[in-house]
Amino acid sequence: MAIRHIVKIDESKCDGCGLCVTACAEGAIQIIDGKARLVSETYCDGLGACLGHCPQDAITIEQREAAEFDEAATEAYLKTLQAGKAESVSQPKAAREGGFVCPGARMMQLNQAAAAKSNSTTQAGDRPSQLAQWPVQLHLVSPTAPYFAGADLVLTADCVPFAMADFHETLLAGRAIAIACPKLDDTSPYVEKLAELIKHNNLKRLTVVHMEVPCCTGLVRIAQQAMAQAQVDVPFRDVTISLQGQIK
Repeated sequence: MAIRHIVKIDESKCDGCGLCVTACAEGAIQIIDGKARLVSETYCDGLGACLGHCPQDAITIEQREAAEFDEAATEAYLKTLQAGKAESVSQPKAAREGGFVCPGARMMQLNQAAAAKSNSTTQAGDRPSQLAQWPVQLHLVSPTAPYFAGADLVLTADCVPFAMADFHETLLAGRAIAIACPKLDDTSPYVEKLAELIKHNNLKRLTVVHMEVPCCTGLVRIAQQAMAQAQVDVPFRDVTISLQGQIK
């Protein structure tokens, strides 16, 4: 035991939304009986990545006597979560219905062995997905997720893959992704989250992909503000997609 910083959750404020669960890259927080709870002190690094994601301000960092953060134990625990072997996997409240737990917000790195094969031999409808992670929505991704480390990141408007038929092969293959809609989403936390992601992951490049309609360029401004806030020089590319699905 040592005196160190560790997460403190005020259950009287917590409404069980689960945003802190997806923000915690160590898996230290789960929703149990409708409330966010720290499942083990050894999984909490005390850095507070979850703080800015709680809409109820139910999470703080306190300094107290606690078990030391165990990186090896945390990595082993995350592997059991990713393999679906954990006894309890927490999800945001909106992802649970009728006792069924949806994997919609659980952090996963996907096996892309099939995606490495040439698409030239596949028939229509059989082309492998190039998606290498889950989740993908900017509200749900964790800035400290392992698949962002050193990544070539694509930040795309969520209409783009519908307009662009070869989005997977042309823009997604070999890259990490986050999707957002600058017009319809609540974008208030986006700059801070993206700045944190940029600051901690030594990105190879940040590519923003958006439709040619004016409202969609807001995604570029979000990315530029995030880079300025992070104060990290990241190679940047701005890609515009026409309504016919072509790169302009």
